[in-house]
Amino acid sequence: MYAIISDGGRQYKVEEGQTVHLDYRSLSAGSEVKFDKVLAYHDGSSTKLGGPLLAGATVTGEVVGLVQGPKLVVQRFRRRKNSRRKNGHRQLHTTVKIGKISVG
Repeated sequence: MYAIISDGGRQYKVEEGQTVHLDYRSLSAGSEVKFDKVLAYHDGSSTKLGGPLLAGATVTGEVVGLVQGPKLVVQRFRRRKNSRRKNGHRQLHTTVKIGKISVG
């Protein structure tokens, strides 16, 4: 059984018990998150597609914590000017464990 949800302009295929890295939210670990934008649902035998959303369908999850993404190195270089700048960035993500998928 899986569902396709939309969050933060991205679509995620989620199953019960799966952990997903989403965009940063200022939520504490252990708090509950509810996703109302469910686009599709599949339970093994039948598939329900929304147009664009499924009415009454929700996916709930529990926040596990925060995690940093991979390091991105940003370099600026101006040729023949003796000018170089190097900077790094690590984006914060919220880790969510998917609990229950319910279709109304």
